Amino acid sequence: MHVLVTAASKHGATAEIAAAIGAALGARGILATVADPSDVTDLEGYDAMVLGSAVYAGHWLEPATGLVDRLHDAFASRPVWLFSSGPVGDPPTPDQGPVDVAGIAQITRARSHRVFAGKLDRSKLGFGEKAIVMALRAPEGDFRDWHAINDWAAEIAEAVTGHAPSAS
Repeated sequence: MHVLVTAASKHGATAEIAAAIGAALGARGILATVADPSDVTDLEGYDAMVLGSAVYAGHWLEPATGLVDRLHDAFASRPVWLFSSGPVGDPPTPDQGPVDVAGIAQITRARSHRVFAGKLDRSKLGFGEKAIVMALRAPEGDFRDWHAINDWAAEIAEAVTGHAPSAS
């Protein structure tokens, strides 16, 4: 079983989630390739796919949506899982999912979509992004739930292998 894990990430936090998913799949005996969506030219050789994106202003980033646009026909022949990253705080805000995921889920025939809290490091933001963060009063910090991410990867592993994860 070979799974492609790819995610569009503006400042690296979502790419770290993709890497964690790839590592969790690998720990369960699944060959996982983690790649930037801009580097994916085809889906040949992959039995399943995990596709994610950071969410900005309620939308996925272009590298992820562009991958779906480029390879939309190839998604139909393999199982696909989607994830979004972006809400910050406790409770995470914004609390609604990205507006474009319903269409992406339909095109990819995704089995599920999960929203994970993100990370906000103001030192990595440009002037415009800082202005938006200030206006929204978004809290700075790392709000990613690594246990939830690992548990979701375990669900994917079980789905692609047909084996329940072993108790740890």
